[in-house]
Amino acid sequence: MNLNQITIASADVAKSTVFYKTLGLNLIVDASPRYVRFECPDDDATFSIHKTKELPTVKSTTLYFEVENLSETVSNLQQKGIIFNSQIIEQPWLWCEAHLNDPDGNPIIIYHAGKNRKSPPWRIN
Repeated sequence: MNLNQITIASADVAKSTVFYKTLGLNLIVDASPRYVRFECPDDDATFSIHKTKELPTVKSTTLYFEVENLSETVSNLQQKGIIFNSQIIEQPWLWCEAHLNDPDGNPIIIYHAGKNRKSPPWRIN
């Protein structure tokens, strides 16, 4: 089994499409204004957005996008107008992260974990 597709709801698919293209995702399906699908540039995973009339009031899902060079990525995105909620944070679980939200308020973390994502020192066998 492999998790390779996530879909989120959006009140404004067009606005979200621009945002996620700015993050660097590649648009592969455009059924605007009700649905779009992206592929991640560095892997086989896909990500989609569907139109909703009402967004959830509680944001309980966080989207994580891993990059090789977090400092460079954050700097490039800031130059493109992306606003982060935090500076780069070195977490005790050995990941470095920067936090932001998409246009619908969905929390996003751009991060780098490297081998610690799947093989932290406390990994169980």
